[in-house]
Amino acid sequence: MTGNAFYSDFDTESLDEAKARTGAGEHRTRFQIDRDRIIHSSAFRRLQNKTQVFLSGEYDFYRTRLTHSMEVAQIGRSICDRLNKTSPLLNEGSRLDSDLIEAACLAHDLGHPPFGHPGERTLNRLMEPYGGFDGNAQTMRLLTETIFNAGRDGMNPTRGLVDAVLKYKTLRIETRGEKVMRPFLYDDQGVQLAFVSGQPKWIDEPSAAREVGCSIECQIMNWADDTAYSINDLMDGIQAGFITSEKLRTWARSKNLSREDFKHVVYLINAIRQHKIEGRLARMIGEGILACSLVPCSNKLSARTRRHSLRLVIDPAVEQKTRLYKAIAVSLVFHTPELQQLDHKADYILTRLFRALEERYVNGSGGSELHEPDLQEGMKYATSSHDSGLHLVPNEVAELIAEARDPAGRARRVCDWLANMTEGVAFRTYQRFFEPGFGSITDFV
Repeated sequence: MTGNAFYSDFDTESLDEAKARTGAGEHRTRFQIDRDRIIHSSAFRRLQNKTQVFLSGEYDFYRTRLTHSMEVAQIGRSICDRLNKTSPLLNEGSRLDSDLIEAACLAHDLGHPPFGHPGERTLNRLMEPYGGFDGNAQTMRLLTETIFNAGRDGMNPTRGLVDAVLKYKTLRIETRGEKVMRPFLYDDQGVQLAFVSGQPKWIDEPSAAREVGCSIECQIMNWADDTAYSINDLMDGIQAGFITSEKLRTWARSKNLSREDFKHVVYLINAIRQHKIEGRLARMIGEGILACSLVPCSNKLSARTRRHSLRLVIDPAVEQKTRLYKAIAVSLVFHTPELQQLDHKADYILTRLFRALEERYVNGSGGSELHEPDLQEGMKYATSSHDSGLHLVPNEVAELIAEARDPAGRARRVCDWLANMTEGVAFRTYQRFFEPGFGSITDFV
């Protein structure tokens, strides 16, 4: 990378190098192209109508996945700038790339479905026979396979970006038999693992050998995400009236808090009573940035790239405060009946939509498995007479489903369509499917 010895051609290589954007007229770096493609994608715009804490659209000032991603990008870029200026392990000629870190932060939630984590859990349950669903795996699927061209093309990202959003390196099949489900990649995403490592046979190693740690850009993105949502979920909960000074005091008394944690709770109580919560919590953003430092490290990938030669260290006191704020938000916001009722509604809506589409497109009567790869045969399946030949999805989505050669592939394309939906589209689609009094010839998404 010109002028920056921290990165090599290995880091900036694209998933399909033959299609990489090059030439004398291209003034942007590969990482800037990654960032720009994310910003100008419809997947990124759809985040404006996806839940962060409260259903998007309820009130204008609550955060959505889009505003959250923008905040994470700001924090990540600020951490990068500070480390470049202060770490003895970096210098002007060998520094972290802020465009790459910004791209990772903007992309980190692209794969999350409508209705936040409850929606993710619902889709994972529904997709259990077909390969499961995970928000991070879906982000990877978008970036490398489906984000452009009616779901047939990814954005041809660099190795640096793929690695920066790759928090986990375990395939779903490798989690079988575990009592507690942990995050996973889809079983067909071994190609992305091979690309990241530059080792085609890396997928043959045990998953524990692949979970060697994350790139430094991924570590920064992850801490920026933790910093943003631990503070801002709390702030939204206070502004919505879920967290009050009285509830905070009662919560603190029910817990065995350390003296330091209790001081933080008292600080929050005073900020709420003095109507200064936004300004005082905003200071925590600066604390999260200042809490970062770097130490050298090594793993199986550090011999190939400097991106795996550094470990992000967080000040323990700031890290503990972040955990405290998360615990408050979980107890006083996410576990309240009001939020749980919305979670139940989200589960109900996604379940009914998926089951209707599963019956029509995945296991329908046109549907013995497609053994013949010919697309025309696939289209005969997609437009079969089952359910009176109803076309329940847009034509381009039906074509994508028809291209899949087995039920798991068809279910994955159905799941892609549902996961891409904003909450407004999910609500309206549900109403058109199931509410007799809703919809007219002019009512389109």
